[in-house]
Amino acid sequence: MTHATNTINITLKVWRQKGPRDRGRFETIPVKDIHTHMSFLEMLDVVNERLTLDGKEPVEFDNDCREGICGMCGCVVNGTAHGPEKAMTLCQLHMRKFKNDDTIVVEPFRARAFKVVKDLIIDRSPLDKIIQSGGYVSMNVGGAPDANSIPISQVTAEKAMDAAACIGCGACVAACPNASAMLFVSAKISQLALLPQGRPEAAQRAIDMVRTMDACGFGNCSNERECENVCPKEISIVNIARLNREFFKASFVSDAA
Repeated sequence: MTHATNTINITLKVWRQKGPRDRGRFETIPVKDIHTHMSFLEMLDVVNERLTLDGKEPVEFDNDCREGICGMCGCVVNGTAHGPEKAMTLCQLHMRKFKNDDTIVVEPFRARAFKVVKDLIIDRSPLDKIIQSGGYVSMNVGGAPDANSIPISQVTAEKAMDAAACIGCGACVAACPNASAMLFVSAKISQLALLPQGRPEAAQRAIDMVRTMDACGFGNCSNERECENVCPKEISIVNIARLNREFFKASFVSDAA
């Protein structure tokens, strides 16, 4: 059968699970005539429309901005969080990256801390709990003009901004053999620890966020670097080294512990 150059046929093997307590399974769905200019999520939209018209239950998946900002769309595609392309979220992945007659396996992020809500949707609230435990500054830091009056080197400012680029998608957790959230936590700690506004609460922040991370059931970092490899914002594991320094310093020299 001949195909237009801008359409492909694929076989979708997608994870279906009714709820966190139910046993999941892979469902095989043949999908014909998918335009290669579609994003991966647009392809799922088409699949769901066809399933609905056939009287079948659509595939549940998370999404919001579809611009690589919110971090909600993450799934594991052919064994890689957010799919085969580096430095992009799943909504930025396009079907032109796949070939005609490809089999594409899609499943939710796998981690003890991430419960499957339904199908491809996971509960990312443990990441919110970590932020609530210390990922903020609680003092009045003034407005933008006041911030501009505080001298910060360009190098330091760039490092803080690089860390602040983390969107909390959880891909680092899904890629880590230990389901560690260290890259996420280190980014959130680094963006504040590098700036003078974050220093007064630095010790308590490091202790509280690490304790919450452990309590949520995330694993420990063993320097596999898989987290860095799949991060859509290319957060560096250098931040994990900074987190370790902040945590050990807080443990030894403060009352936070």
